[in-house]
Amino acid sequence: MPSSADGEAVPQTRHGLANSLEAASLRVPFRVKVALVWAVIAILLAVAFARSGFDVGWMIDKAPAIVKGAWVTVLFSVIAITGATLLALLGALGRVSHNSIAYGVSGFYTSFFRGTPLIVQLFLWYLALPQLAQGLLPQEYAQWFIWPAQVAGIVGIAFNYGAYMTEIFRAGIEAVPHGQSEAAEALGMSYRQRMRRVILPQAARIVIPPTGNEFIAMIKDTALIGLLGTTLLWADPFRVAQLTGKADFRNLEALIVAALVYWGLTGIFSFFQRKLETRMSKGYVRTVPV
Repeated sequence: MPSSADGEAVPQTRHGLANSLEAASLRVPFRVKVALVWAVIAILLAVAFARSGFDVGWMIDKAPAIVKGAWVTVLFSVIAITGATLLALLGALGRVSHNSIAYGVSGFYTSFFRGTPLIVQLFLWYLALPQLAQGLLPQEYAQWFIWPAQVAGIVGIAFNYGAYMTEIFRAGIEAVPHGQSEAAEALGMSYRQRMRRVILPQAARIVIPPTGNEFIAMIKDTALIGLLGTTLLWADPFRVAQLTGKADFRNLEALIVAALVYWGLTGIFSFFQRKLETRMSKGYVRTVPV
């Protein structure tokens, strides 16, 4: 402890204590500190969970049935992201096109599907589309648009996410230097050849990370399809949790298990997304030799 000129001890100031704590903190690796934060959060959640009086036995007993619905979530997400990617590519090409029809249609598409709630769109596809088809088309063709809940949900999610991804793809295309297109044009390439061989391959590296984020968000939004009333065969974890929770009056326990399932799915796909980003960045990330 520092002393004064008369030899009396002087208490350590708060500033000096803060500096000491900061110096001690610097000696602890960053990952260790993050792990400690997660450990504290886990302990607090465990204490809160234990004091809430949940029926843990029921959760353990019903967890396999809820987890089993994860394959439906993955299937819905893969099909929807495939359709959304195709729609986004067409929409982005329309947004950068000088054709007034293509530009207008793509602009209306992104405006409507980004400007209305996803849940409203799902019910429009499921309930309003058949009624609209019956008023505009002959009966033999109108019945083609009477879709099961899972089909309407997948189409609705694909169109919704395709609208958001359209702007991602457009930004990726416009991020490619104009000199690339000019050089390809000087070589005699047509517009399609320039896009297919020069522009789009370079834009793909830019759009993959945000597209991965959209896919992870889509995994969670597929739970909305259950609100349309899917059958047990196509029941995802949220739908299974709804049915089992209501049957046994354990709604909160069932929803907690479903939340853990979705959390696990997003964690798994986030891991693979980081691996893909690392792979795609090879050759573009420059490192300074030591």
